[in-house]
Amino acid sequence: MVLAALAGAAAGLSGCDGLAKGGSEQAAAKAPRQVTEIDPATLAARVAKGAVLLVDVRTPEEFAEGHIAGAVNMPVEEFDPKALPVTPGKETVLYCRSGKRSARAGDQLLAAGAAQAQHLSGGIVAWREAGLPTTR
Repeated sequence: MVLAALAGAAAGLSGCDGLAKGGSEQAAAKAPRQVTEIDPATLAARVAKGAVLLVDVRTPEEFAEGHIAGAVNMPVEEFDPKALPVTPGKETVLYCRSGKRSARAGDQLLAAGAAQAQHLSGGIVAWREAGLPTTR
C-alpha cells in the first residue's frame, strides 16, 4: 500500500514535470523576439554567397559617402518594412553607422510581423575596421 502511494506520488510528480516543461516551452514561444546581431565576417561570407538583402538605414548623404556593395538605402526616418524588396531565399540584414539606427529599424521589422530581424554589429564602422570593402 505504501509502495502504491509512492508510485502514485511519483507519477504525479512526473506529470508536474511535464507541465513545467510545457509551461517553459509556452513561455519561450511567447518571449519577445529580439533583433539579433551579425558580425562583419559572417555577414561578408553571406553577402559573398548572395544570401542577403542588405538594407542601409543611414541618410542618403551617408549612403553616398560609401556603403556595402548591393545594399539598398532606406533611411530609418522613412523605414517601412512593407516597402522592402521581396527577395525569396534571402535573409534581410540591416545596418547603419554604428548599429543603433539599424537595431531600431529591426524592432520595426519585427513589429510588422517579420519572423526575424538582424543587424550588423557595430555598423559600417565595424565593417570598415574589419578591412571589408565599401563602394560609392
